Amino acid sequence: MNIKILKISVPIVAIAAVAYLIFSPSRYVGYSPDQPIPFNHKIHAGDNKIDCKYCHIGVETSAHATIPPSSTCMNCHGGAYGNVAGKQEHVKWLNQQFDNKTPVPWVRIHDQPDFVFFNHSRHVQRGVDCSTCHGNVAEMVKVKQTKSLNMGFCVDCHRENNAPNDCSTCHR
Repeated sequence: MNIKILKISVPIVAIAAVAYLIFSPSRYVGYSPDQPIPFNHKIHAGDNKIDCKYCHIGVETSAHATIPPSSTCMNCHGGAYGNVAGKQEHVKWLNQQFDNKTPVPWVRIHDQPDFVFFNHSRHVQRGVDCSTCHGNVAEMVKVKQTKSLNMGFCVDCHRENNAPNDCSTCHR
């Protein structure tokens, strides 16, 4: 094989692989990892109508939507506060984590590459519903990624909503 062709092919393959990862419509769609406990969003956000912002604090003022600390869970599930569903094994485990000051090792589902800066507060303050990017979580027993969240998804949404499309907003 000609070395010159090989030298040209490697960068082309690398660029194609990166472009596929960035623009692929199926990137991470369907990702639904097991969590440390079977947290049911349908019961919490759906049936009990707990607003996303109650657990994912700071989403209105911060770039990031936090993964809830166990202290948030204790508002309903803690012995001193009510202990809803306290006989269930995973709620007992959650109480132990809280008592031992051990954070729950939640597995992030919706994530962006390190080179992408997504600001939740900008979107929430402008009235973008969480389901736009995260799907109808209020109907999910087990959360999964329903949208690609790739660059094409974001650019299309910005075009459809006449939102700014300046590259430096998301890429730093």
